Parts: sequence; structure tokens; C-alpha cells
Amino acid sequence: MQKIVSIDGMMCNHCAGAVEKALTALEGVSRVAVNLEAKQAVVTCVDAVTEDCLRDAVTKAGYTVVAIR
Repeated sequence: MQKIVSIDGMMCNHCAGAVEKALTALEGVSRVAVNLEAKQAVVTCVDAVTEDCLRDAVTKAGYTVVAIR
């Protein structure tokens, strides 16, 4: 399953890397592709990964989740 996470606060490649690292560390996440220009991350994961888990990981990395679809 893929989820698109819209993220506010990413301004550079370091920011994108921090978000990618945080999301990749979650159990059940197999792939993360962060697009800095679009301010979003495409997360490939199992169904057990909840939106709250994704939101918490991004928030703990210091960024704000605007939407998850």
C-alpha cells in the first residue's frame, strides 16, 4: 500500500533526509521517497502502518503533517 504524506517545514535536502530517515525507521515501511519541491513523501508500507504512526514519526523529526492520503 502507498500513502502520500504532505509535509510542511521541509526547506532543504537535510530536511528531506531527516523525514526519510524517520519514516524508514518505522516497522512495516519498505520504501520512502521524499519530494522536497512537492513537500511530500510517498511511503510504501503494510496495512498495519497507521496514519498516526506516520504523523508521529514526521512530528518527532520536527516537521508538520498537513495531510495523508
